[in-house]
Amino acid sequence: MSADDLVSFAVVLGVSFGLSFALTPLARWLGLRWGIVDVPRGRHRHPYAISKFGGLAMYAAFMVAAIVAQFLPVVRTDDKEIIRLIGLLLGGTFLFVFGLLDDRYEFSALPQYVAQLLAAAIAVLFLIIIEGFNNPLTGQRTPEWPYVVTVTLTLFWLGFMMNTVNWLDGLDGLAAGVCGVAALMIFIHAAFRLDQVSVSLLALALFGATLGFLPYNFPPARIFMGTNGALFLGYSIGVLGIIGGAKMATVLLVMGLPLLDVVWQIVRRVRAGRSPTEGDRGHVHYRLLDLGISPRQIVLGYYAFCTLFGAVALVTASRLYKLIALLVMGAVIVGGFLVLSRRTSAEE
Repeated sequence: MSADDLVSFAVVLGVSFGLSFALTPLARWLGLRWGIVDVPRGRHRHPYAISKFGGLAMYAAFMVAAIVAQFLPVVRTDDKEIIRLIGLLLGGTFLFVFGLLDDRYEFSALPQYVAQLLAAAIAVLFLIIIEGFNNPLTGQRTPEWPYVVTVTLTLFWLGFMMNTVNWLDGLDGLAAGVCGVAALMIFIHAAFRLDQVSVSLLALALFGATLGFLPYNFPPARIFMGTNGALFLGYSIGVLGIIGGAKMATVLLVMGLPLLDVVWQIVRRVRAGRSPTEGDRGHVHYRLLDLGISPRQIVLGYYAFCTLFGAVALVTASRLYKLIALLVMGAVIVGGFLVLSRRTSAEE
């Protein structure tokens, strides 16, 4: 790690954190002025209307920091990096704009899924594609898959990540903090394990953007990120898990709890004869809240859980151990789901 690399880290983190921290109050004011607010209703139990334009601060901070990073003196190991960066920026911009419209006009689920599919297609168009996996048992790369398989997997992965973050955004500070943990783990993995400094700067920019937003979003929140922020963050985490390679396992370990929560909610709602997109208070964070646990305790618990399993991905180079960690984490989470199901009453 050279001195230029360390200076580059400081510049990107300073720009992203500083801009996000400075722009969030403006985003809050604009949201209130333009009527982009979340009013108390249903499962939303905050006491008054709150701006949900927080995605503006994180989006702008990340975009500026990501562009600044392209002019810093670091080694670039991917000859197609600029193409993939354009895909990340274009897809993120498209989702931010769509999310803003959704926050203002509250579209149904179908337009959201179409927008997510289009954004994922932008990623594929700019060479952000899951090309294969390393077999955790043999350590060897899987044979080259047909293009239709790789594209389908990529679309599914990105859609899954976008919906996970969007559904996770139900408690003050939860989605932004968990995404911040994921971005930090991707940064450490890329910079210090894979020596992909240029790619790591993008993850560091996203970490700084979430970190600058959190002081205003941590319980009790003064501003929400809205769909404009949730879709942007989910897409960015999904893309960063692909580019450069070998980071999807890190994302899976960090985001395992919210990812499995999404699967649980879909299965639960379908079994009850309801639409899987119909919102309720069945999510883990809502159930914990209904048990009397404070929002801060829940949010900090999520941070700790995600950090713990993210650290596993950093301290071991063995793909087999990572697979074992994934299985252990899955068993712990499923066990927790069963306990929560018995101890809480949610709309089924």
